[in-house]
Amino acid sequence: MAKATGIGGVFFRAGDTSALAKWYETHLGVTEYWQQEAGFTVFAPFKRESDYFPAEKQWMINFRVNDLDALIASLVIAGIAVETREEWDSPETGRFARIYDPEGNAIELWEPVAPPPLERSV
Repeated sequence: MAKATGIGGVFFRAGDTSALAKWYETHLGVTEYWQQEAGFTVFAPFKRESDYFPAEKQWMINFRVNDLDALIASLVIAGIAVETREEWDSPETGRFARIYDPEGNAIELWEPVAPPPLERSV
């Protein structure tokens, strides 16, 4: 069966496309043609009544990160507000933080739980 093999792009409207693209590159390392690392991608429609992200927004992007603490520190130094909540974190899924881009779009930062090491037979 033919199927999708990954996210090919994320497209959204912006008031100032150049400034917003530069913001994502500067603070998150995301460029127009961004080579991402392999890993899980969660595809999950939310109920309209969900309060997990702002009700007036139809989407929220979630970026996997490799060092949430270091990224939070660099964002705070850059003057970007970072929200964390204990209830977002889970030993099964990992740690989360939330920021907003200059146009008010919610961005979730996710440091997944490290997979267990592969056992080797000797």
